[in-house]
Amino acid sequence: MLPNLPTLRFSDSRSFFLMAGPCVIENEKMAYPIVETILKLTEELSIPFIFKASYKKANRSKLDSFMGIGDEKALRILDNIRTTYQVPVVTDIHTAEEARIAANYVDVLQIPAFLCRQTDLLIAAGETGKVINIKKGQFLSGESMQFAVDKVSSTGNENIVLTERGNMFGYGDLVVDYRNINAMQKSGFPVVLDVTHSLQQPNQSGGVTGGQPDLIGLIAKAGIAVGVDGIFLETHPDPGKALSDGANMLRLSLLPELLKQLSAIREVVSGF
Repeated sequence: MLPNLPTLRFSDSRSFFLMAGPCVIENEKMAYPIVETILKLTEELSIPFIFKASYKKANRSKLDSFMGIGDEKALRILDNIRTTYQVPVVTDIHTAEEARIAANYVDVLQIPAFLCRQTDLLIAAGETGKVINIKKGQFLSGESMQFAVDKVSSTGNENIVLTERGNMFGYGDLVVDYRNINAMQKSGFPVVLDVTHSLQQPNQSGGVTGGQPDLIGLIAKAGIAVGVDGIFLETHPDPGKALSDGANMLRLSLLPELLKQLSAIREVVSGF
């Protein structure tokens, strides 16, 4: 059953919620052991969990980059995950038509950071009535995300989540400005920290995004310490073999210890 995301604010809960999974559906079998591992762990730690996987990757640098196994095939896998494991699912959309299609298969529609100003996309997503997770553009301030919120809420849909994922720092690096979390929380909606994408090193000369996965724990812990409502991260059993964004993903075997640490920090901070 989908967690009531709008109430999962720092002031209302001693926990945080987790959006996690592989970057993209790579084949029919790869996602199931990942969701089983994360679900077992989050149930033990009482962390509300939303499974994340893109059904296709439209925003790639190189023409030959992996984009997906076919839209309908991947969406059916996501739908099977949500019904089999009774876990909510989030996936990216890129056009107004995709919003209407994907809404039949998932619980949360995610607006990629590069598209967070696309009016027709935001309105179409809002009109589905699904929870809409809007990633903050790498070129925007937290305060400016209120305009994206206004576009979705103009449809009557108040099921909105905002996600911080770093700001461009030169051509090939990102930095997290934790002030953006506070700024976006003033909208009244939950705010998520996308840990792994904040550690990307985009625009590499080879056309494949790099990353700094060794800093995942650092960024995530700081996010919990400043009161973020949710943590987003991509994880894979073997990031080196992942077909998308492997350079900044967390190895799945490292997730248990990280979540235990984040839970401990949240327990301390929530007492203040």
